[in-house]
Formats: sequence, structure tokens, C-alpha cells
Amino acid sequence: MSRIGKLPIQVPAGVTVTIKDNVVKVKGPKGELSQEVNPDIAIKLEDGVIEVSRPTDERNHRALHGLYRSLINNMVIGVSEGYQKELELVGVGYRVSNAGQLLDLSLGYTHNIYLMLPPEIKVETKSERNKNPLIILESADKQLIGQVCAKIRSFRKPEPYKGKGIKFVGEVIRRKSGKSAGK
Repeated sequence: MSRIGKLPIQVPAGVTVTIKDNVVKVKGPKGELSQEVNPDIAIKLEDGVIEVSRPTDERNHRALHGLYRSLINNMVIGVSEGYQKELELVGVGYRVSNAGQLLDLSLGYTHNIYLMLPPEIKVETKSERNKNPLIILESADKQLIGQVCAKIRSFRKPEPYKGKGIKFVGEVIRRKSGKSAGK
């Protein structure tokens, strides 16, 4: 049995779950999400608890069992609490600002980078004196917010020598010593 797949999902108050034609829809105070589920995987909703089960112990069914349980659990957490990610810009002259959903990044290239964010994501930027600029992203969709963070981070990945780049708040970058350390 999949240890993750057999765990029941508790549905908190204020969240409604509907299962129809292999599509799970979750609605809550932070938004509404839906996920199509493989027809082989059975999903039951009883007394505010969602249970995911599989027909056989086939390798493919075992993989899908844990996958869909995790996706549905992430949807329930997303619409009830939401997800928040914070990115930090480390580097001299690195700046960020936003006008609505348009993110304006100045990362040491000749031109600024403009990124239009999806409407499901709330964005906030902070630039305080003597502190690194921050990008704070909030959304109900864990997959979408992770994808957007990866896209923003790809513009300037943290490098191991000076630690410059875009990194998550609290992320530890493994540093390397430069060429002068060998002498």
C-alpha cells in the first residue's frame, strides 16, 4: 500500500468538495480548484473525509494512488489556507517593483525584465533601505505558485561564489571558495 495514498484527507469547515465524472472540485474561502483524476483511481467523500483507493497493486496504480491523494490534499489546503512563497533578490543594484500583476525586475542586465503574472496569484514587493528586495507571492494553487517562482528564479539563479541571484527566503546556498583560496 502507498503510505501517502492511504492517508485520509480531512476537509475543514467552509470547504466544499464535489466529485463528478472523475473530476474533483474543491471550493473554499481562498478560491476554487479542480483536478481531473484517472478513472482507475476511486475517490470517496464521507463525513468530511476524502479517501483515495486503487483497484490493484500494479506499479502504475501504486504511483497514481499517492499522486492523486497529494494533489487533492494540496487543493484542500490551498483553498482553505493558501500558499505563500517569498523570493529575495541578493545583489548590488537588483530591484523589483510591481504594477498590478506586472512584475518589473532589474537584475543587472541591459534591460529590465517584465513578467505578467496570472490573475490567480497575488503579488507584493518590498524594498527597504539596507535590506534585500523581496517578492511575496500568494495563491491557492500550489502547482501554479511553484511554477511562477521557478520562472522568476530562472532569470538569475543564485551563484555559489558571491551568493548573488534570486533565492527563496531562508534558502541556504552552498558557497565555494574562489581561486585565491588554493594558495
